[in-house]
Amino acid sequence: MIIFRRVAAGTAAWLAALALVGGLPTTAHADSSDSTTQPPPKVELILDASGSMRTPDIGGMSRISAAQHALDEVVDALPDQAQVGLRTLGATYPGNDKAVGCKDTQLAVPIGPLDRVEIKTDVATLRPVGWTPIGLALREAAKDLGVDSSSRHIVLVTDGQDDCAPPDPCDVARALAADGTHLTVDTLGLTEDDKVRRQLTCIAQATGGTYTEVRTEGQLSTRLTQLVQSGTTQTATPPAPTTGADSCATAPVLTPGVWTDRQNPQQEHWYRVAVPAGSELRASASIAIDRPVQPHYDITMVATTADGRELARGAGTGNGRDDVVSTGLRAQAPATGTDASSGSASPSASSDDTSTPVASPSADGSPGSTDGMLCLAVANALSVPTAGTVNQPGLPVELSIDVVPGAVAAGGGATWLGSGWALVGLLALIGLLSGLVFGWLARWRVAVWRVQ
Repeated sequence: MIIFRRVAAGTAAWLAALALVGGLPTTAHADSSDSTTQPPPKVELILDASGSMRTPDIGGMSRISAAQHALDEVVDALPDQAQVGLRTLGATYPGNDKAVGCKDTQLAVPIGPLDRVEIKTDVATLRPVGWTPIGLALREAAKDLGVDSSSRHIVLVTDGQDDCAPPDPCDVARALAADGTHLTVDTLGLTEDDKVRRQLTCIAQATGGTYTEVRTEGQLSTRLTQLVQSGTTQTATPPAPTTGADSCATAPVLTPGVWTDRQNPQQEHWYRVAVPAGSELRASASIAIDRPVQPHYDITMVATTADGRELARGAGTGNGRDDVVSTGLRAQAPATGTDASSGSASPSASSDDTSTPVASPSADGSPGSTDGMLCLAVANALSVPTAGTVNQPGLPVELSIDVVPGAVAAGGGATWLGSGWALVGLLALIGLLSGLVFGWLARWRVAVWRVQ
């Protein structure tokens, strides 16, 4: 009995290993590393010091006191090289003149290497007195962070809704996201008010950030530390901006990498990707739902040849409760035709390019040759309410593009196992041999039992 179990287990393990090694084609992925040195990531804290922050409902202490204690712990936990700044709002003007109070935002600590003493001193001396110009503070914080290629984060700690609009904070957040710079806004709400929750959620969603409601000092300290540490250690290369066209003929050429675009509701954008004959295009697209939309929406992605022949299609749907709707596809380039690298697109459009993605028209400024190019269309079916919803800028779209050797072009000893009747025949043979072995072992075990 023990021998039978060991032989059966060994056979099953051998079959599983063969299926994993032989049944899956080997593919080479484009290297997404970037040797270019990126500026260090930056984080700016925006701390609300408006009059409502005096409310003593955070574990018996005032909201401003809870925020001050949490920030002390955050500063102590950060590495010395962290690039952090501090901006306040509502901290200096105690009067009733709205025109003056709605300009009350100051850069208390400029972005730079962490200065614990300066940040702690400025935070400790805050006395909540003023208004809540969140939209203006966000706009100014984006200026503080600059426009280089670094990863940039804003962490907003507030207990109230903007009482100074315009500018509306949601509109400001959408405009900042549409600028094409990698800026994320995370929001922390110190109140259970529904209007505040909706506004802070809108700000976060517009920039790909998060909203967290906190009701204790411990929750605030933990979440604030997570957000700031994540922001100061983010080293990934930001997605490259692009703008899709109305047709493939005029579409930008995308190289392997991650790209960002904007689409209006019910809009379709076209892109082109250089895919050598026999290679495979792998693409995905996501649309962030950063504003109110009608329920039941979808996104569609289609890959075609330059002459319009459809190669692959993908679709994703949402039911009104999703923050993101996504889809993807895999498309095999035709086995015949001009190699993509022989077209008039620039060298950065080759499949083994590892530089930061840059759209690649031809040298004379035209969109470039269609030889070796696949066309990629991304369309959405979203509808926004007719009243009270801003359509501009468009909804954020993120595309991921990769070009890999196809099943035929990849080569290698076991690639043939992953296609056609060869794999079916191999699995049938393995099943037959396994059945014979197991049957013989069962007969042998019965014979041994009878002798005993």
